[in-house]
Amino acid sequence: MNQLRNASWMKERGHSVLLFCRENSPISINAADAGVPIHFIDAHKKYYDFKAGKLLAKKINEQNITHLIVRDTRDMSVAAIAKRKSISPIHLSYFMEMQLGVKKKNLFHTIRFSYFDLWSCPLTWLESQVKEMTHFDARKIQVIPSGIDLIPFDSTTNKSEAREKLDLPLDKLVFGLIGRFDPHKGQLLLLEALKMIADPKCVVCLLGEPTKEAGTEYLEKMKAFIDEHELSDKVFIRPFRKDISTFYRAIDAFIMASKAETFGMVTVESIAAGTTVIASNAGGSPEILGFGRLGLLFEPMNASSLAAQMTNFMENPFKFHPKSLTDEARKYDYNKMCEKVEKALGI
Repeated sequence: MNQLRNASWMKERGHSVLLFCRENSPISINAADAGVPIHFIDAHKKYYDFKAGKLLAKKINEQNITHLIVRDTRDMSVAAIAKRKSISPIHLSYFMEMQLGVKKKNLFHTIRFSYFDLWSCPLTWLESQVKEMTHFDARKIQVIPSGIDLIPFDSTTNKSEAREKLDLPLDKLVFGLIGRFDPHKGQLLLLEALKMIADPKCVVCLLGEPTKEAGTEYLEKMKAFIDEHELSDKVFIRPFRKDISTFYRAIDAFIMASKAETFGMVTVESIAAGTTVIASNAGGSPEILGFGRLGLLFEPMNASSLAAQMTNFMENPFKFHPKSLTDEARKYDYNKMCEKVEKALGI
C-alpha cells in the first residue's frame, strides 16, 4: 500500500505513473479506485525468471518508461533482468520496506544489486544495515522516510467525540492498539501487560480484524485470554475503520507491541495525532521516537516491561505534549517526501 500511496502522490504532482501488479490483487483493486493506471503481470519466480524479465522489459520500452521502482525483494531479480534486457536505459530503484535478515555479500547478490541506481532506506538504522550487510555502493544509498498525509490528523474532533464514535468510556485511561489480529502485532502481549496493572482506570481498545487468509484462531485466543482473566470490562474490541484519526484521538496512548517493526506507519500516525506512543525498543521504533525523546520504549516481547511503561505513562500522562508530537510529524509530510524522491530520481 505504500507503493500505491506513493504512485498516487506522484501522479498528483504531474508525473506519468504506471503500476505493475497482479490481477485481482488488493493493490490492483485499490489502484483502480484511486485512478492510478495499472498493467497486469503474471506471477514470477524470485530468481532467474528470464522470461518474466524480458516481458517486463518489453512493456517498459513500449510505454517509454524511464524509471522503475520496486519495494519487494521478490521483485528485485526480475527488475534487474528487465533493466539488462531493456533497449532504452532504465533508472532502477529499490525502496526498502523490510530490514535485511542476513548478510547479502555473496557474488550473486552483489551482481544483482549492481543493476540498481538507488537504494532508498526509510531510516538511518536501515541505511547502516545495508552498508554493513551488502556490498552495495554506499554513494547510491539515500534515507527517505515513508510519507504521510497529515490532513486527516488535523481533525477538530475532540477526545469525547472520538470516544463516543467508538463507544469507549469517558472516565477511563485508554491504551490502544490498531492492526490486524495477528501474533506479530502483539495484542496478546498487551493483554498480558494489562493483566498486571491493578488500576481500574486502565483499559485497552483493540481496533482491527483477523487476516482473511489466517482465519479467526488468534482472535479466539484473545477472547479466551480475556475471559480467563476476567478482563471483559477492561478490553474493548472494535472493527477496523477508515477514519483512523478518530481512533488515535479517542485513546490516551498508542501501543506498538510488535517485536521489531521496520518502519511503523501507525507510530507516525499516532505522533501526527498528538498521541503518545509506547513502543518496543527494537526495529525502527526507537529512531522514530527519538530514542525516548518522543515516546516510551519497553523491552521487546516483555509484558512486564510494557506494563511498567504503561504505569509510567499513567503517572505522568502529559510528559509528551501533543503539539510537540504533531510538530515532529511534519517532517513526514508526503509533499516533502515526494520532493526528496524526485530529487533522488532526478526527475
